[in-house]
Amino acid sequence: MVLRKKPVTGMKDILPAEMQIRDYVIGVIKETYAKFGFTSIETPCVEDIANLSSRQGGENEKLIFKILKRGEKLNLDAAQTENDLTDSGLRYDLTVPLVRYYANHANELPAPFKALQMGNVWRADRPQRGRYRQFMQCDIDILGEPSNLAEIELILAATTTLGRLGFQDFQIRINERRILKAMAAYSGFAEADYDAVFIILDKMDKIGTEGVAQELADNGYAAEAIKRYTALFDKVRQTDDAQQALTELADTLIGAGVLEEEVKTGLQEIIASVTATKESVFEIVFDPTLVRGMSYYTGTIFEIAMPQFGGSCGGGGRYDKMVGRFTGKDVPACGFSIGFERIILLLVESGFQVPSQPARTAYLIEKGVESETLCQVIAQAQQERAKGTQVLVARMNKNKKFQKEQLMADGYENFREFYKNPLR
Repeated sequence: MVLRKKPVTGMKDILPAEMQIRDYVIGVIKETYAKFGFTSIETPCVEDIANLSSRQGGENEKLIFKILKRGEKLNLDAAQTENDLTDSGLRYDLTVPLVRYYANHANELPAPFKALQMGNVWRADRPQRGRYRQFMQCDIDILGEPSNLAEIELILAATTTLGRLGFQDFQIRINERRILKAMAAYSGFAEADYDAVFIILDKMDKIGTEGVAQELADNGYAAEAIKRYTALFDKVRQTDDAQQALTELADTLIGAGVLEEEVKTGLQEIIASVTATKESVFEIVFDPTLVRGMSYYTGTIFEIAMPQFGGSCGGGGRYDKMVGRFTGKDVPACGFSIGFERIILLLVESGFQVPSQPARTAYLIEKGVESETLCQVIAQAQQERAKGTQVLVARMNKNKKFQKEQLMADGYENFREFYKNPLR
């Protein structure tokens, strides 16, 4: 039997050069987030299918890699529906597993609980630049903190991390789900139509205001409602000042009785606090067109916009109702996810070099060296490793020159060669 050389479509092998960058980035992320008080956790890659299909994951629930029941539970002859065949699946994000984790262990965790979770997720999606069907996610979440201190800490932690990785001049786009709903109510849309309207609004970056208006009209919405809706966005675009844009829009909605004052003041405080205390070079921008597709968001939502990538490189928001789906009691929760794979892509394409590491040494041993000499060489390597030096012990290839060139490309600077004839 001849095995296929290619990996599964939409997944990829990672070569050492990229792996070195990934390991470095993971180290920076963990070190930076730890300084903000986040604690690493881990959840299984497989979740109960009922959790994954709880209508919390939006469109991602259509992309689940489902796992067949095993052993006696799998009865192909009696199966009538898909649910008769499957009882679990690969996680499509880290938020659903985190909430299940918290529901199980809340009594053992501090309050508030600041969690850092990194791991692979799987989506049966169409592969695209910077996104595969298996990809790494990097999430930080704060559970049990009802105030906007959670949003401020999350944004500062994520942007500080990006700054340490060399990124600057990016944007944090911020909005509020309650503002989205208030704008729809102010314009005259029925509450039952909000989600459908937001799906169209989410295309604003691609089709513009006119395109959104046309698609709303094509879906049968009233012309007057569309006109009032698009006028709100036009008004926001007239100023580049995030605070001013937020204030003017919010005051209009508050005056119409569709928005609470606390929503405005909460966002204003987040923007002002982040702007005053940030360490990295970025801009926080109020964007009323920001939707975020996950249905579990209940309040603040945010997204990282990077000009180098031409799209989003992460995001998150508040999901205060999600824990209650598991426990029956709501717990305030907010999270931020960095687009790990897209960050890696940008670093690789920019020619990023991992900062200098301790010198690496390679011991190349000619075939035929006596056992006693081999033991001495390995013992010497062990002594150097104990002192902190990275030492590779390998057999010498016939084409020694090419072998050494490959090792130098991997960061090995010092070489020691051992021959079966010591006088050589």
